[in-house]
Amino acid sequence: MNVPLVLTQFLDRAVSLYGDKEAIFGEEGRSFTYAQFNGRVNQLSRGLRSLGIGKEDHVAYLCGNSIEMLEGFYGVYQVSAIMVPLNTRLKPEDYLFILNHSESKVLFVDQEFYAHIQPIEKQLETVQKIIIHYKNDDTDALGYDQWLASYSDEPFDRADVQEDDVCSLLYTSGTTGNPKGVMLTHRNNYLHAMSAMHHLRVTDEDVLLHVLPMFHVNGWGSPFYYTANGASQICLRKTSPQTIIEAIQKYKVTILHMAPAVLNAIFQYCEEHQPTFDHKIRVIVAGSAPPPSFISRVEEELGWEFIQVYGMTETSPFSLFSTIRSTVANLSDQEKIQLKAKAGYPMIGADVRVVDDHGDEVVHDGKQSGEITVRSHGVMKGYWKNKEATDEVLRNGYMMTGDMGTVDEYGYINIVDRKKDVVISGGENISSIEVEGVLYDHPAVLEAAVIAVPHEKWGETPHAFIVLRDGADATERDIIDFSRANLAHFKAVTGVTFVKELPKTASGKIQKVQIRDEYWEKVGKAGRLVN
Repeated sequence: MNVPLVLTQFLDRAVSLYGDKEAIFGEEGRSFTYAQFNGRVNQLSRGLRSLGIGKEDHVAYLCGNSIEMLEGFYGVYQVSAIMVPLNTRLKPEDYLFILNHSESKVLFVDQEFYAHIQPIEKQLETVQKIIIHYKNDDTDALGYDQWLASYSDEPFDRADVQEDDVCSLLYTSGTTGNPKGVMLTHRNNYLHAMSAMHHLRVTDEDVLLHVLPMFHVNGWGSPFYYTANGASQICLRKTSPQTIIEAIQKYKVTILHMAPAVLNAIFQYCEEHQPTFDHKIRVIVAGSAPPPSFISRVEEELGWEFIQVYGMTETSPFSLFSTIRSTVANLSDQEKIQLKAKAGYPMIGADVRVVDDHGDEVVHDGKQSGEITVRSHGVMKGYWKNKEATDEVLRNGYMMTGDMGTVDEYGYINIVDRKKDVVISGGENISSIEVEGVLYDHPAVLEAAVIAVPHEKWGETPHAFIVLRDGADATERDIIDFSRANLAHFKAVTGVTFVKELPKTASGKIQKVQIRDEYWEKVGKAGRLVN
C-alpha cells in the first residue's frame, strides 16, 4: 500500500529519530526538544478541533517567525485544515480582503499585529475566533498560552489527509488589483522538500536561523525539510543585522535564507563591526542576485558560501539553484563567480525552459531571451476562486513565470528582468537588473533600483533610484557618467533620484512596483514627463 506524501510525516520522523534533541529555539531563552515541540503541536490540533476546525477549513496566521508560527504548520495539518499565512506588512483593508476571500475561520495573531485587525474585526465575514500570541493586555481577547495549556499534549488522532489535499493558501502581493491565493498541496510541498534538502545539502547537523518570514515563499518551505532532517531551528520574531549576527554566533548557525537586500545590510554591518565566525555558513539567496563582485566579497571576506536559488510562490517555491557542477570545475574563479550570480540550473523534478513568443526554446548562447516556464511537482493547484488568473499562467502543463531569462552554453539560466521591468528604449530591450548590477559597483552606492521613465526621443530610458552609503557623496552626473563608462550608452541611466531608503517587502525584496507608482503619481501631479 502506498504511503501518501503528507507533511505531518516530517515531524513524525524528527520525533522518532531526534525526539530528545533540543532543537527549537525562540526568544527569551525558550527552547524545546522535538518531542516537546510535538506535544505543543498536539495541543494546538486539539484546540482547533474543539473550535470545529476540520477538513479544508482555513486557519490564518499573522505573526513573526515564532515558535507558535512553526507549530501551526503541523498543528493545522493534523486536523486536515489549510494554513493561510499573512504578510505582516499589509494594511487593515488588505487583511480584510484576504481573510474574507480565503474564508478563514480562525485567526492567530501576534499582539503587536492585532492593532491592524481591530479596525476591520467587525467586518470579518467568516472568522469565528481570534487567538492572540504574546498577549500583554487585559482585554477579553483570548491568549494563546492559556488556551493551548487547556489541551492535552498526548498523541493526536489525526484526520484523514491525502497528498493532493491543499495544505497552504498563500496570497501573492498583487501588482494590480487584489492579491491571489496560491493553492499548494501536501504533495507539492513534500516533493519540493525532498528536492530542496538534497540540493541545499541539509543534514541533522544544520542549524537554521529563520530570517525570511515564514509567510514568505522562501520562508514557509524551510520548516518542512529542516524538520524532516532533525535540524535545529532558531525562531526570531524580529531580525536586524545585529540580531542575525548575534544569533549566528550564539547558536553556531550553519544556514540562512534571505533576500539580497538583507544580505547587503548584513555585509554592511560586518564591514563596520568585524564579527568573526569559526564555523562554516552557507546563505541561500532568492531574488535578483547581487553582482558577482558582491558574491566574491561575501565568500572571501565573510567566508560564507553563497547559493543563489530561483522560484516563486506558485512553484512551492524553488525550481533553479546555482552551484558549480563538476562539468564546469575547470573554469576560472571569475567565470565560476559569474555562474554563481545566475539563477542556475533545474533542480531534480523541475523541467525549466526559456521560450520565445512562439513557445520555442531559446538558443543556449546567453544572449537570446525568452520567458521562463516551469513544469514540476511543485507547480500550484491553481489560484483560489480565480479560474481566469489560473488559466492565464498555467498553459500546456507549464507555469508561465513572467520572468525573462537567457540560457548559457552550460545550461545556467540568467534572469534578465520581469516582463514588466524591461526598459524598451529606441526599440532596444534593456535589462534593469543588468543596469543595477553596474550601479552596485559604484563605491558610493548602497542600493539601486532602475525603472523605465518616458523620453521624448527614445520612448523610455532607464532611471535610477539610489541609496548612498553612509558618509558617501555622489551627484546625478557622477552616477550617469559611471553607467555610461560601464555600459553600452543606450543602456546607461539618463536620470537619478537619490532617496534615503527603497521600499521593500517583508522579505527584503525591493518593490519596484511601488517605486513606479510613486514616480507616476509625481509625474501626474507635475503635469509633465520627467527624464
